[in-house]
Amino acid sequence: MDMDEEARVLRDYLTFTVPHVTVLAGAILGILMIIGVPVRTALGIFAIAYGLMLTVLGLIIRPHVSGNLLYRLTMAFFVGLVAVGAFLLLRGG
Repeated sequence: MDMDEEARVLRDYLTFTVPHVTVLAGAILGILMIIGVPVRTALGIFAIAYGLMLTVLGLIIRPHVSGNLLYRLTMAFFVGLVAVGAFLLLRGG
């Protein structure tokens, strides 16, 4: 089975950028936990930061893969992550 160009670009994007962003966002969460920020607040900040970083990366790659269904689903997940973070900050902070 041969992948089309959009699917290959999206696969490479997800493979090479998401792990780096995950480590950075995890470091932010770890620092927040170490300095004693309440758990819900720390998780809200983590979710917003992680979602925003992934959304920015997704917007950068948009011209190459905008027609791909998987891209649209991942972008919806990234924006949803920001919304969950905002909910946690408003309800748990």
